[in-house]
Amino acid sequence: MASSGSGYDLSSSTFSPDGRIFQVEYAAKAVENAGSALGLKCRDGVVLCVEKPIPNKMLLPNSSRRIHTVDTHSGVAVTGFVSDGRQVINRAREEAANYFETYGSKIPPTVLADRMGSYVHYFTLHGSLRPFGATSLLASYDPETNDASLHMIEPSGVSHSYFGCAAGKGRQPAKTEMEKLALHKPAAEENITVREGIRQLARMVHAFHDDGKDKP
Repeated sequence: MASSGSGYDLSSSTFSPDGRIFQVEYAAKAVENAGSALGLKCRDGVVLCVEKPIPNKMLLPNSSRRIHTVDTHSGVAVTGFVSDGRQVINRAREEAANYFETYGSKIPPTVLADRMGSYVHYFTLHGSLRPFGATSLLASYDPETNDASLHMIEPSGVSHSYFGCAAGKGRQPAKTEMEKLALHKPAAEENITVREGIRQLARMVHAFHDDGKDKP
C-alpha cells in the first residue's frame, strides 16, 4: 500500500491504492498553512472573521479582501490561496444571480452551498484541472424561513452546515474554543448573540495570531 504520493499525485483524477487523492490533500494542506477563517452561527445572525496577515509593511491593509458579498442575503469568507477563492466567489455570485433570474427569489443557503460545492468538486475530477487551494465559509440568510445558516466548502467539494467552523492555521484551537460557546442550546434565547460572537471571534484571532507572519 502506498502511503506517499509517489506516482499517484500527478493527477487529481487518480486514486492511490489506499483510496487517497493526493492532489486534493495537497490543496487542503495549502489551506491549513494559511491565515485562519472563523464563522459562528448566533441566535440573531452569522459572524465571519478572518486573519489577514500583512507580509509587507508597504502593503495597504484593505487591498487584500478575504470577506466578500455574494448577494444582499449572503457573504463568503475565504482562506488559502485568495486568488483561488475569488474564482469560487465569482461562481457563487453567478449562481445567486441565475437563481433569482429564473425563480424570482433569493437562492436558499443550502442550494447555494451545494452548487458551490459541486463547482469546487468538478475541479477534482479532471487531470487537466487542479483543485482549488481555498476553503470558503458561506454565511447566508433565508428570507423564506427567516433563519440564517453557516456552511463551509472545502477543497474536496464537501459542503456541510455548522453552528461554528474554522479553517486555516488556527483551525484546531479555534474549534476547541467554539465548543465551549453556547451555540446550539435547546432554547434559542440561551445562545449567544452576534455582538457576543464578534467579541469571541476577535479574541480567538488575537490569541492564535502569529506575529511572525507580519514581518516583511
